[in-house]
Amino acid sequence: MSETPDLRNGPDLRNVSANMQWGGRFAAGPSVVMQEINASIGFDRKMWRQDIRGSLAHAAMLVKLGILTVQDRSDIETGLAAIAAEIDAGRFPFDEALEDIHMNIEARLTERIGDAGRRLHTGRSRNDQVATDFRLWVRDAIDGLDAQLADVMLALAERAERHAADPMPGFTHLQTAQPVTFGHHMLAYVEMLNRDRGRLADCRKRLNECPLGSAALAGTSFPLDRDMTAHALGFDRPTANSLDAVSDRDFALEFLSAAAISAMHLSRLAEEIVIWCSAPYRFIRLSDAFTTGSSIMPQKRNPDAAELVRAKTGRINGALVGLLTVMKGLPLAYAKDMQEDKEPAFDAADAWALSLAAVAGMVRDMTPDTARMREFAGSGFATATDLADWLVRVLKRPFRTAHHVTGRLVALAEAQGIDLAGLSLAEMQAEEPGITADIFNVLTVEASVASRLSYGGTAPANVAAQATRWLQALT
Repeated sequence: MSETPDLRNGPDLRNVSANMQWGGRFAAGPSVVMQEINASIGFDRKMWRQDIRGSLAHAAMLVKLGILTVQDRSDIETGLAAIAAEIDAGRFPFDEALEDIHMNIEARLTERIGDAGRRLHTGRSRNDQVATDFRLWVRDAIDGLDAQLADVMLALAERAERHAADPMPGFTHLQTAQPVTFGHHMLAYVEMLNRDRGRLADCRKRLNECPLGSAALAGTSFPLDRDMTAHALGFDRPTANSLDAVSDRDFALEFLSAAAISAMHLSRLAEEIVIWCSAPYRFIRLSDAFTTGSSIMPQKRNPDAAELVRAKTGRINGALVGLLTVMKGLPLAYAKDMQEDKEPAFDAADAWALSLAAVAGMVRDMTPDTARMREFAGSGFATATDLADWLVRVLKRPFRTAHHVTGRLVALAEAQGIDLAGLSLAEMQAEEPGITADIFNVLTVEASVASRLSYGGTAPANVAAQATRWLQALT
């Protein structure tokens, strides 16, 4: 993209040369300001592969209808292959005056092969062309991101298998609640990311209709075989309404919504990594590969990768809100406002992909301090619920009664600066005479986690089985 013009002394209204793509309607070209605001080639060039795929499918269909000759198709295929090679090698002469990727490729094709290139646009418009290209791009992005999500899930499941029985404190309100295992904690994120994959699969299914052949907004008088182009491009079917087809960006919004939810999940894990790495916790350690130092404090090891994953969530959320705002006031059908759809989607996809790569790397890189996590797992009277459950299960006390008894025992232990297991049997029996020495068997961290055998619970046997299930599904 050319440099932005210097507008400090007012807009530069000098006309540039006429855009030959417009033909005779416009005798003079746009002002430099208009060219700058109107052109999208600076970012939509990212869709060049999808644009060429769409043109190849369209050309094949036009040959079937007799609109193009077999020679035309051969010339178009040869020309587009050469253009693809030029772009791939960084030698393509992108021209801002041609506005977008569609016109840039068409102009270059015509320059190379002449009239066959001029005939290619028969029966289509840039409106259905960009709608098709963008759907193809989002679909390709979904496929790549789904693979990355699966890789993060695999890293978490592998970690869960190794630490299925290693206790750590489970928190609510960031206060110690009950012991869980580190493997169980890892599997919680596997479940989240699996839902993210489900949202992407749903988005892919809904977007997989082909707008090509809808033309500008009303369809075309040419008897196009839209099923042929749809299937050639891997779509399930052609879109059923030309007005909707060229003006729909639901697929991009749904993609960005899935991205925002997934980024939120990644941010939650990143936040925990930041906490776990901190000196007061020291639950895990990240190597130099995913940390940085300080310019002034030589002892620092900063979890910058996790912090940046956390921050990129705001960027992805902004992309979603931005496109929702662009689309909210648009009447049918296409409006140039919709040119603002691609940059946020491109940026969000890049940020999401980088975040996934960083999280997968950190999960595989981290070294858990299982002894320290075990020590903290029993802090804060984490086995109090086990005591209450024992009173219900063994003494048949109503749960609310058991809850009150346990609360009084917690207060007694807290006053003495000890944990529940530090109380004597006599002290416990003063609150509840039915308590026996067996109570001490349930007040250990290991006994607590082992008892959580309900489906989805943190018992090591459960965690190991779930980890195995996920590893089998992901490999």
